[in-house]
Amino acid sequence: MSLSSAPVSTTTLRMPRPAARAQPEAAPAAAPMPSDQLLQGRKAIEISHNGSVYRLQATKLGKLILTK
Repeated sequence: MSLSSAPVSTTTLRMPRPAARAQPEAAPAAAPMPSDQLLQGRKAIEISHNGSVYRLQATKLGKLILTK
């Protein structure tokens, strides 16, 4: 039995590259709210957030303190 020396053909399989995944866009940042609009002339206010109550207080030096 003789083996033929016929050329062997090969095929290259090319797979398409996956498309780049689009990153979800972040929600636009809300405009800053002035503290005097929150406090409305008061020294402190209470803020309810996720079932907890926080106190936002303005100091004599113009700083803000947020406590739980």
